[in-house]
Amino acid sequence: MKKYRITVQGRFSSAHFLRGYKGKCEALHGHNYLVQCTIEGKGVDDLGMVMDFNRLKGLLSKVLNELDHKLLNDLPQFKAKNPTAENIAEFIYEEVKKELPPDSFLHIKVWETDESCAEYCDL
Repeated sequence: MKKYRITVQGRFSSAHFLRGYKGKCEALHGHNYLVQCTIEGKGVDDLGMVMDFNRLKGLLSKVLNELDHKLLNDLPQFKAKNPTAENIAEFIYEEVKKELPPDSFLHIKVWETDESCAEYCDL
């Protein structure tokens, strides 16, 4: 079955450290994250869109603003689990998903560096 997908990107900068990790990342350090947010739809609306790019960018920006220029370990969502790229991707997914139609496919990719990313998505 053919489907439509659209993707927007956003960025945020923040610091974190990994509790219980043995290595460089146990020390406080920061990243300039790139986040890709993709939604998939079975069809398009009367205007020919899965969703307006501006609306999706707005949803993503709202979530990324909560993370920008913060020590992630201090945020409630990362008190019980490490702010790894995987857990950040899951958090962004859960927040964006709340604003989408229930049958939407959502894919979040968090780039921690130019060479490393984590993904969280619907199967």
